[in-house]
This record gives sequence, structure tokens and C-alpha cells, in this order.
Amino acid sequence: MRLLKRLTLGALILVVLTTTGAAFWFWITPVGVNNYVNKVSLQLATDSPELLTMIGLVDNTVLDFHSGKLGDYTKTGEERSLEMLKEAREGLNAYGPEGLKGQELLTWKIAAWFFDDILRQSEREYSGYHITQLSGATVNLPEFLTDTHAIVDRRSAERYVARVGEFGRVLRESHERVVDDRDHGVVPPDFILESALVGMRKFIAGGASDNILVTSLPDRLASVEALDDASRVALLQQTEELVSSEIIPGYENIIALFEDMALTANHDAGIWRLPDGDAIYRDRLRSSTSTDYSPDDIHNTGLAEVARIAIEMHAIMDAEGVPEGTLGGRVQVVMADPSQQFANTDAGRQDMIDYLHAFDARVMERAHEFFITIPPQQLEIKRVAPDREDASPGGYYSGPALDGSRPGRFYINLKDTADNPRWKLPTLMIHEGSPGHHFQISAAQLIEDVPFLRRLSPFTAFTEGWALYSERIAKTDMGLYDEDPLGDLGRLQAEMFRAVRLVVDTGLHAKRWSREQAIEYMMTNTGMTEDEVTREIERYAVWPGQATAYKTGQLAILDLRAMAEAELGDRFDVREFHELVLMNGAMPLALLREQVEAWTKAQANL
Repeated sequence: MRLLKRLTLGALILVVLTTTGAAFWFWITPVGVNNYVNKVSLQLATDSPELLTMIGLVDNTVLDFHSGKLGDYTKTGEERSLEMLKEAREGLNAYGPEGLKGQELLTWKIAAWFFDDILRQSEREYSGYHITQLSGATVNLPEFLTDTHAIVDRRSAERYVARVGEFGRVLRESHERVVDDRDHGVVPPDFILESALVGMRKFIAGGASDNILVTSLPDRLASVEALDDASRVALLQQTEELVSSEIIPGYENIIALFEDMALTANHDAGIWRLPDGDAIYRDRLRSSTSTDYSPDDIHNTGLAEVARIAIEMHAIMDAEGVPEGTLGGRVQVVMADPSQQFANTDAGRQDMIDYLHAFDARVMERAHEFFITIPPQQLEIKRVAPDREDASPGGYYSGPALDGSRPGRFYINLKDTADNPRWKLPTLMIHEGSPGHHFQISAAQLIEDVPFLRRLSPFTAFTEGWALYSERIAKTDMGLYDEDPLGDLGRLQAEMFRAVRLVVDTGLHAKRWSREQAIEYMMTNTGMTEDEVTREIERYAVWPGQATAYKTGQLAILDLRAMAEAELGDRFDVREFHELVLMNGAMPLALLREQVEAWTKAQANL
């Protein structure tokens, strides 16, 4: 799930807090906690034109004042948003928690925790990197413009061109933020600078005429019947001129800045390298896991899980006749099995996508046995755009628009099909698609009589914990690997991957491991390729703590389910348990425990 993993503080406040259809709430007088949360969501949402487009509710309507604009990326803009959030948090106290119960009390608790979490992280002004190989305007906005901004008529086409022009202004503002960071001791490590440079250079390498902002446009314009050929040519020419005069120079300036910083940057990987780095990491862990676990707690849990999973993986490989050796070495033998490979050609890539569609159909045939609510939103499987493959993970999910104009999408990275052999694909599909992120995000959009914050609030330990929990139930409940031991090995390798993350993330940021030490540990214990592992470790270097959320959340959900099963015995219904977890939306793990304990008690008293 990519959108929620790419955020600086300013974007976090705008995108994460206000992923809401709040444009329909602007007339509401805040009577009650639900209406209050909707009101303050609107106040923040209107600061982010990108967010309003991502929501998919108000573009190309009479309420559309934003779709030709991009947000304010200046320090002043971030400070303004933060002040609005502080006022919103203070105002929340007038609506609870005293006197609230049921869903309204849960809404108050979720909103309070969420606001407090962002405010806590904002106490340290220089706590991260504004542009990296994975995040920032240079990465996010090209994808936003080509994939999210819909061109459906003349006005939306003209506003696309306007946004390309706005992109030039955003690049200048982003340049200023990086300079300010540098002047306050916040410079990415040398390997992050180089990785970001690779992506930026590649984006502008072909000049304006070969830039994706231009080359993606003809097909999109061709679908608009209201445009004649002359209008299409004019819009294309305007876009190319803006890319030449605004976008390429903007990238060149940031490239020059990164090249200059690279001359003196060091190789230290962890966030401890920044001023107040240890405190920044503790805040990031708390935000990502929604727990008070210390770095040592998480590190030790990871070591224990790595040891457990390794035993199960060795057992499968023993049974399959894989030659003895280290765990990583044995996995590499399976990786190299020609029978598990898709050809690294266009035809082979299409075969892989067809395989994913077929597997998803198998999942959906049985979904009703384990879930009450089945998402009505469609799931689309798409290839990561070739120009973004170098900096993209193996797969990720993007949620559907609330108005149904855009389906849920699972993006698969097909740069090298050998990275995703057949035995690994089922688990990747389950995690990113059904019943993982697609079920969780889609179900949350269906929740009624709660503020929109409850539908799409991003508590990483919950959302990623659910997706990893889904991988487990594909084995234990759905039986999808009963006749596919290598598929089960893929499931275990994916779980090992998340367990290793607990070790290497805390290793990098709390125990001062080097990039190379973390790469070696992950390769040894997962069997992943050096290129795959390098991308992952460099991701953890710029997103401290985020990678710990998966396993922490999965273990919490498994623990809550085990508690409910032990308490209820034969009265435990897995469909009702899943409905409880999904249909209240994402929340901090402590609040989830409260909900499951209350449900279990109520079920026991029936």
C-alpha cells in the first residue's frame, strides 16, 4: 500500500488526516464528535488539491476549485497546516470523551490518538528527508499527474496542463526545503543521494518530448470526444513546452544540489545520524506500531520469529528435496528452478499477470466462507510503469476512489520477472489484493455513520498487520497451499521477510548497524537477491520504523484471535471476528484490543 508510505510531515497532516469526502460536509455545524471531525478534516483537506483529487469525489464537479492546482510545499505552508491541526486537537476536547459511548467514543479515541501522534512527531522540525529515491515531489507528482489526475473532458485536460506548470513551482519549493534541511544538519546518506540521483536523471534523460508527462498524454486526450485534433495538438504542445521550461530545469537544480551534497555526505544509514535521532526513532516506532515497544523489544521479537520461521522453511525444503545448506542458499536454489520462472519478456510478463488474475479468482471463490462483507469495489492488476521500476517495491496496492471512479489497484513490478517466481506470487497477491489490503481498505470505505477519518485512517500496524495476517489465514483457514508446498514456502519466506525487518530496522536506527551489515543479515535469512535486499534496506533508511509495523500488527491480531477463540470455544465465528476487525476501520492496536475484548465478552454472554 504505497500512498501512506511516502509522507513527510506536511503531507502526512494533509493526506493522512484528511483522506475524506469532506467537500460534501462544508455546510455542517459541528454538533457532535462525528461532525466535528468531518469539519476539521475539511479545513485541512482544502489545503491539498492533490488530496481532493485522490479522493475522487469532487474533481470535475461544481465543487471543483482545485484540480488545476498543486499544494503548498513551503515551510510556511507546513507550519500553517500544523497550526490548524493543533487547533483541531484542542477543539476535540469539547466533544468528549466524557458522555460518549459506542462508535462516537471510538471515533473520539481514534481521532485524539491520531492528532496527538502527528503533533508529537512535529515537535522535532528537522526529522526526515524531503526528497529521497522513494518520496518527495520528484517521485510522487509524476505518478500523481499520469495515474491519478483523470482526463475526462476539455476542462480536466486543460487543468492537467495547468498542473504540469504548477509542478515547476513545487520543484522550486522542494529545492528550498532540501537546502534548509542541509543547513540544519539533515543530509541523506551518500547511498540515498546516489539512488535518488539515478531516478531524477532517468526522469529527464530523454528531454521533454520523451518525458512521461508528455508521452502519456496522447492516448488520454484521444479518449476525450469533446476535443478536436487541433485542441489535442495544442494541449500536447503546451505540456511539452512546460516540461522543457519548468520541469526539466527544476529537476536539474535539485540534481545539482544532490550532487553537491554527495561530495561530503557520509555513509551512516540510521536516523540516529540526525540531531535528536534517537528520539526521532522512538517517535517513529510508536507511530508505526501504535505501541510503546522499545527498539530492544522489537529487535528481540524479530530474532525469535526469525528462528521459528527458519525451522518451518527448512522442513518444507527437506521434504521437497532441496539440497542441504544455509537457509538463504537453499531458497536461492528454489528461486533458480526454471519451472517456477516466467520469461523475462513481454509475453512472460503477461503470463504473470494472467496467473495473478487466476489466483485472485480462486481466493474470491472461497471468500464468502471467511468474510461477511465482500468488497463491491473491483481489484485491478497493473504493471508498475517501466520508468518507475528501479525505485518501486515488488508490488503495492492503491485503494479505490470513494465515488467508484477508480478501482483498487495492485501494482506488480515486472522489471525482472525472476524477482517474482511463481512460488512467491500467491502470497504477494494475497497481501496486496484479496483478502489483504483490498479487503481492508475497501471495507473501511463502506463504514456508515462515522466520520470519513474512520474510513481511511492510516494506522500502519493495523493495515499492514491485517495484510500479513491475511497471508497466514490463506494457509490455516483457506487451505490455499494444501497442494502447493512451494507456495507455502513462499508464504513463509514472506513472513520471514517481515520478521527480518524487525531486526534490521532496529539494527539500522537504534543499534547503529551499517547498510552493508543489514543487507548481509537480510540476504542470509531470506534468500532474496542482493538487488532486492539493497532496495529494501535503502527504503528502511529513509522510512525509519515503518517496516516494523507489519509483523507487530500481525502478531497483535493473531494474539487477539487466539484470545477470542480460547474464550468462546465452539461459539467463535471467524467470519464475525473478521467483520469486527475490518468494519470498524483502522485504529491503534490498543484500541483494537479494547474492541475485541468487548466483543468477546458480549459473545460469551449471548
